Amino acid sequence: MAKKTEEAPAPYHHGDLHAALIGATEALLAERGIEGFTLREAARRAGVSAAAPMHHFGSAAGLLTEVAILGFEELTRCLRAGTETGGTDPARRLRGQGMGYVRFALAYPARFQLMFRKDRLTQDLRLQAAGDAAFAELEQAVRDYNGWSSKKPPNRAMQAAALGAWSVVHGFAHLALDEKFGEQAGSACTNDFVESMLPEILKQFWP
Repeated sequence: MAKKTEEAPAPYHHGDLHAALIGATEALLAERGIEGFTLREAARRAGVSAAAPMHHFGSAAGLLTEVAILGFEELTRCLRAGTETGGTDPARRLRGQGMGYVRFALAYPARFQLMFRKDRLTQDLRLQAAGDAAFAELEQAVRDYNGWSSKKPPNRAMQAAALGAWSVVHGFAHLALDEKFGEQAGSACTNDFVESMLPEILKQFWP
């Protein structure tokens, strides 16, 4: 009997190849992390040849960049949703953004970890625009909280306030993802601890 060879991926017939490769990439990142990602494995999971992602995205970094762009776009939606929970109160709107930021990180950990890994991404203008759009949401909430007009040019104080707000929630998100809360969380799961503790933290910074 002839030795059975490894079967080639089935011909791709089911819908959008772009979406299929992104979906396979996100699943792979969730399972193995960024360091465990390979273009060949993403192609195998999508049911296409190893050359297909190269043809479609140009490189592994090109495919990862597409996932990062989606991440920033979803983050922007989460920030806007968080803002809306605050109604017309600038403090509540800013705190709502903080909750939205961390909730995004917990819901999409693979995207969140990838979005800030410039060493694995391409210098894509769409990626820059997506990141800028997310930061613009935060900057506007910080302006509103401090009573700074949208027409006022950014100055050092405004930059410090926005970067400080970002640092608080970004750091908290990483601590949550790394399960670093330990005794502080007690028997609560990470999500429950975040939902109970993060609002209190945000009130300390933006009462």
